[in-house]
Amino acid sequence: MRTQIVAGNWKMNKSFQEAEELMGALAEKLEHKELKCELVVCPPALYLEMASDYADESIFCVGAQNVSDHDHGAFTGEISAEMLDSVDVDFCIVGHSERRKYFKEDNYLLANKVNRLLDHNMIPVYCCGELLEEREKKIHFEIVEQQIKEGLFHLSEDEFSNIVIAYEPVWAIGTGLTATPDQAQEMHAFIRQLLAKKYGDEAAENCTILYGGSCNASNATELFSQKDVDGGLIGGASLKVDDFIKIAESF
Repeated sequence: MRTQIVAGNWKMNKSFQEAEELMGALAEKLEHKELKCELVVCPPALYLEMASDYADESIFCVGAQNVSDHDHGAFTGEISAEMLDSVDVDFCIVGHSERRKYFKEDNYLLANKVNRLLDHNMIPVYCCGELLEEREKKIHFEIVEQQIKEGLFHLSEDEFSNIVIAYEPVWAIGTGLTATPDQAQEMHAFIRQLLAKKYGDEAAENCTILYGGSCNASNATELFSQKDVDGGLIGGASLKVDDFIKIAESF
């Protein structure tokens, strides 16, 4: 059975004090709740250790937003998988569309990041998705297929069993636009079929595939009701405790 996940990507938001208040409020409101999904908080790297401290006393897990593709060494400003592991990070986002766009990360670089995370027993949340012009040209399936093949298909079946995929139509990130439930389901089903061809039906069925792209408290229930949508990678709504919890309760 697939694991249902709701992961909150804080992006580059919140001061230390604001982050502590937000995590404290989240932990407090989760205190007497039982969720049907795994809840993951992905704050800026500066706050990961604090998040781990709160997570120790709560029901959420901790994820990072990025990792270096190098193990260690003279890479000023980078954060290695070993460093993330040392502060009890469980998940790490890889290849978010903003990293691809602004930092020119390609699929082969991302494959190395996936490798580094797996070496340290963390779960990569591998992002894929098309630009608006790519969807309009009707090449969105080819784009997503290329991203997955080049970023993940070097893995063995055993290694792949530790991967989470997040489909994020780039045209729906931070724009207020959202893929319709049918559009999300269509792409998630395509991804699962692609995985089945490479790793077999069982591995494909067991892979958690999240939807990312302006998922919020109002549309989460309908999106998550789709057969192949196993949760969400949440942006802005994850900065609002009540909304984030409502999304997590949408299963």
